[in-house]
Amino acid sequence: MHRLLDVLASGVHDAKNELFFAESQIAVAETTYGIDLSEARYAIEAASGRLSRTLSAYHLLRKDASLSIVPSVIDDLCSEIALDQKKHLANAGIALEVDCSVRDEWPIDRDLITDLLNNAVQNAGRHARSKVRLKAWNDEATLFFRVEDDGPGFAESSAGIKRGTGLIVAERIASLHTRAGRHGSLHLANGGELGGGFFEMHLP
Repeated sequence: MHRLLDVLASGVHDAKNELFFAESQIAVAETTYGIDLSEARYAIEAASGRLSRTLSAYHLLRKDASLSIVPSVIDDLCSEIALDQKKHLANAGIALEVDCSVRDEWPIDRDLITDLLNNAVQNAGRHARSKVRLKAWNDEATLFFRVEDDGPGFAESSAGIKRGTGLIVAERIASLHTRAGRHGSLHLANGGELGGGFFEMHLP
């Protein structure tokens, strides 16, 4: 097992170095030719971030997985995601609407939840016609996140909505958030407020 992790870590490190080199070459091209390659840089930064968390995702799928739970300001988290995603979505003609009504701190693994929601917003942007919404709210016992779009919705089979590797990891992240015997959960469905599909996470 440790040997496998060493190989994975080495591969991630090498790939990140290649991405760093590519980003530096893009920066040179922007300066030399006066062109805007911000979308290319965004893609490289996103890929680098995803690689950095590949091993984290691997650990999460193991039985002994644990999270780094810290009290987090949810409004700040939503603002960070908006900052990361708005320009990229705007370049594709998609507006990002953020509706966060959680003003207090909530105990979560902030890095993993931020990455998960960034990925959900990106996925929604690929299917949206003109709008994506990130919403966060809470009651006394549960924190809710919802990402939805105005696209055609999820493709469904007779067995329900197909779950790929990313969603399996997201479900695992949600379920590892526990409090007072309650586990977090992930819900996908069509018929959201914007007319398309929605991704909703409940965290205790």
